[in-house]
Amino acid sequence: MRRHLASALLATTALTTLALLPATAASADGSVLTYGSAGGNAVSVGDVLTSSLASGTKATLATSSGGSSGITCTGSTLSATVTDNPAAPGTATESATSQTFSGCTSNVFGVTGVRSITVNGLPYTTSAASDGTVTVTPAAGGTIQTTVVLSTLLGSVTCVYQAPSLAAVSSNSDNSLSFSNQAFSKVSGSGLCAANGYFSASYAPIADSSVSGSPAVYTN
Repeated sequence: MRRHLASALLATTALTTLALLPATAASADGSVLTYGSAGGNAVSVGDVLTSSLASGTKATLATSSGGSSGITCTGSTLSATVTDNPAAPGTATESATSQTFSGCTSNVFGVTGVRSITVNGLPYTTSAASDGTVTVTPAAGGTIQTTVVLSTLLGSVTCVYQAPSLAAVSSNSDNSLSFSNQAFSKVSGSGLCAANGYFSASYAPIADSSVSGSPAVYTN
């Protein structure tokens, strides 16, 4: 979630993102989201789930799918509030309220720095299914949007990117949430803004910050 000039979409995307829910095998009993262990204590509605980039990884927004040109961020965080946590198997929902990016640089010609990346239109709805699939969607009639401000040889440039939705995969092996090549399209900005952005990032561990000790969250 989600992103930065050439791919200024990082943030969105990601943001966008924000469906912090790692996945596991469906359970006949218990809730879709549990903390401490798979099939453990049910995550309460209203609890806040948080995460940052998995150790040793970076968030990227490439100008082409799988490409190496674009924006790279060494830091990113996600936050979402659980709005429904039904019995497993099923689909839990969250309200993605925050996504930040830091330490961002660009290797796109003409871009000398990334000044800011802002995820617009929050909150977004995140749906986390028992099979590990996670979907981030905007309010009806809206889009997922990220605004990236870049420093260029011609001065400051603002790039706005949008996507209809974002898809991610959760895993209980490392309590992660991963986005891969999520596509954004430029809706405004100069020619120094890439026409498209492909967001990739892995957040881990997803934790229930409303519980003492912030235990890891599992999807059942």
